[in-house]
Amino acid sequence: MDSQKVDMYLMSQAKYFESHQIAQVRDMMLAADDSKMINVQTVSLKDPTTILIVSILAGQLGIDRFMLGDTGMGIGKLLTCGGLGIWAIVDWFMIMPRARELNFQNISRALM
Repeated sequence: MDSQKVDMYLMSQAKYFESHQIAQVRDMMLAADDSKMINVQTVSLKDPTTILIVSILAGQLGIDRFMLGDTGMGIGKLLTCGGLGIWAIVDWFMIMPRARELNFQNISRALM
């Protein structure tokens, strides 16, 4: 792919990835052919900030985990009221990196 196109994409989507993942995504995109760009643009990325806000407001119901596709953990949080609040508080710190990791996995899958 064209390096300018890749850099433009990464500048607009950088908040969806951890800082150490951006270089890996860039390298994978540069190594891929142009037909993969369509796959990359159709990948649905989860906004870590939105998921954190949902986690703070409704984390005890497990909605944040359902949004990430972690259905089992979402049901567990729902049934235990967020692990009696403890699990919900821990997720305030862990949910954004989890969302960014899922975004990285989805982009990697699209580039394969």
